[in-house]
Amino acid sequence: MPLLKSWVASANSANHPFPLNNLPYGVFSTGEDEPRCGVAIGDMILDMAAAEAEGLVALTDYPLFDVPYWNDLMEEGPAVWAALRERLTALLSKGSKEQEAVEPLLVPMAEATLHMPLVVSEYTDFYAGRQHAQNMGAILRGSPDLPANWLHIPIGYNGRASSVVVSGTPIHRPNGQTKAPDAEMPSFGPSKRLDIELEMGAIVGTGSEFGQPITVDEADAMIFGYVLLNDWSARDIQGWEYQPLGPFQGKAFGTSISPWIVTAAALEPFRAPTPPREKELLPYLKGSRDGLYDIELEVLMQPEGADRASVIARTNYSRMYYSAAEQLCHHAIGGCAMNAGDLLGSGTISGPERGEFGSLMELSWAGREPFTLETGETRGFIEDGDTLTLRGNARGDGYTIGFGDCTGQILPAKAWG
Repeated sequence: MPLLKSWVASANSANHPFPLNNLPYGVFSTGEDEPRCGVAIGDMILDMAAAEAEGLVALTDYPLFDVPYWNDLMEEGPAVWAALRERLTALLSKGSKEQEAVEPLLVPMAEATLHMPLVVSEYTDFYAGRQHAQNMGAILRGSPDLPANWLHIPIGYNGRASSVVVSGTPIHRPNGQTKAPDAEMPSFGPSKRLDIELEMGAIVGTGSEFGQPITVDEADAMIFGYVLLNDWSARDIQGWEYQPLGPFQGKAFGTSISPWIVTAAALEPFRAPTPPREKELLPYLKGSRDGLYDIELEVLMQPEGADRASVIARTNYSRMYYSAAEQLCHHAIGGCAMNAGDLLGSGTISGPERGEFGSLMELSWAGREPFTLETGETRGFIEDGDTLTLRGNARGDGYTIGFGDCTGQILPAKAWG
């Protein structure tokens, strides 16, 4: 599919992240106005609450966009999702007869504040990148061998929806228990091994019933869209607490997502196959469609006071071993009900080369091999004041599908007691 031309001139650049082919969904505010739903088009945001009030968008006989989240639309299901995308395309296409009515409803993105685009119902994080899992095994256990179950099921854990924040929200370094290998007792204090995880987040649009399993194909149709996701990780806290039940406080202090939900429909031209299976998956985990996407990803780091950010990793979402649909299917296979607004983290996305590793734990090999930024600073883990940014783009025929930056700055730990 080539670039779709819009009467919004800034949307027609080959490198702009928000062309007519994209139309991602976010929540924004201006001045003293309340946050409301908006659609990105070029350098502008279409005020959806205003468009609905003017009768330019009427998908139901009740309002969908007078709220600061997209969950109400999600619950309407795929037919309404498709109808909205078709209507937005008609309103914003070059030559639209309704340009004069729509134009006053556009807000310059530079004048807007972006907010959480959804209410996260529940949050689950997976461990579905093979290279990352092998790297972590080599770092922590001296062997890249995978756990016995890894090639058979998407491994995950239930996280905290309350910890999910929009890009730009500062993250305080967490306090917690850690234990040095040679210490008799654990100690308490700020994490010294603070890390990121480069992930994609899949957003569930339509839910499933309690007790009712779903197929991979049904799961694929339930996914509303995707965001960039940084699952901040305190490796030292996690290392002491995770056996035998897995992550807890080391993962509960912050998860950042990008501000725009890129719909599954916008990503359809970029579908990519999952990799060849070393061990055949059980029948319930098999779907009929390619489940990954060709999305270029990069991680940038900027120390406080530095004049620029350094790219420290580049990889691709297609590196994953399990797709979001396979993860969602497995999540519900025992009867767990899924809800509109559930967020599934893909797991850390890494590639085979050092420059493709999606965490500092891998990039510095647990701090034993610090890396140097373009500005001369060295890092093993994140220091206070550092800003980390995730970026993602899918490249089409003369256009780019972007997500907006997923950024967070680390602030010092808060005093306790």
